[in-house]
Amino acid sequence: MSRGAHLRLLLLRHAKSSWAEGYADDWERPLNERGERDAPRVGLLMRRLSLVPDLIVTSDAVRAHATAQAVAGAAGYAGRIVLSPQLYHASPQAIVAVLRELSDRAARSILVVGHNPGMEELVARLTGETIELPTATLVHLELNVEEWSHLDLEGAAELIDVWRPRDT
Repeated sequence: MSRGAHLRLLLLRHAKSSWAEGYADDWERPLNERGERDAPRVGLLMRRLSLVPDLIVTSDAVRAHATAQAVAGAAGYAGRIVLSPQLYHASPQAIVAVLRELSDRAARSILVVGHNPGMEELVARLTGETIELPTATLVHLELNVEEWSHLDLEGAAELIDVWRPRDT
């Protein structure tokens, strides 16, 4: 298969969030100071490495959406950010389902901002490698499929690189 047929999947665990009291539930937790610092650094890294995606899809949890917005701004991403309630604490199967249902066929590179343990489990299922994903960790995968609708958990993906906040 030619290099052009591959799709790029960027997975980003949301940046560090606040555990301060006063939030009714887990979904509402905002980024803390470290998260507000780390998220733009990931965006700058993506811009520096020419990894700005064609599309960003994020969990609708406050901390994930804030991470996606900060990354997009720092990366110079001008497209839309798709909020997906299905990505909130999603399983690998749910993440793949969201990607398969995307109507944007022009997107050859997608950034998904989500949560653990689903993100770590997805990397393991797609690559066969166990990678720990602390907050604000970015994973670059090359998928051996030509369209998002063909993606499944049995499909081979190549792990290209992993960046943790201390690496940016």
